Amino acid sequence: MSAAHQPGQELFRSFLPEEIDWQPFPAFPPSVRLAVVVGQPSGPGPYTIRVRVPPGVKLMPHRHPEDRVYTVISGVFYIGLGDQFDADKLQGYPPGSVVVLPGNTSHFHWAKSSELRHASDSDGAAWS
Repeated sequence: MSAAHQPGQELFRSFLPEEIDWQPFPAFPPSVRLAVVVGQPSGPGPYTIRVRVPPGVKLMPHRHPEDRVYTVISGVFYIGLGDQFDADKLQGYPPGSVVVLPGNTSHFHWAKSSELRHASDSDGAAWS
């Protein structure tokens, strides 16, 4: 994939799964991969990212300033709310689920038993 599609760009674009450019992301454990598909998370305007998390990997409590809309593509998306990782607070969402997380909500994830792939969308600047 050459570059992410930019909001307002008057060009039809599509990306096949094998064209997605998976990259490491410093805030994630080394085995987790992220791909920017639309827009730029660090800039203004909407964006879409995809995240691939190998089995067994935990993402410790963190927050995002913007609202997030997660769509589960494969695996089970386990998410819990709070400032401390607590496996008892995890709720699992199967492929096809949509999870809406308000901005500034502390949360954590765990790819308990299978690789997790999800897309995350937002309509505002995320990372600065």
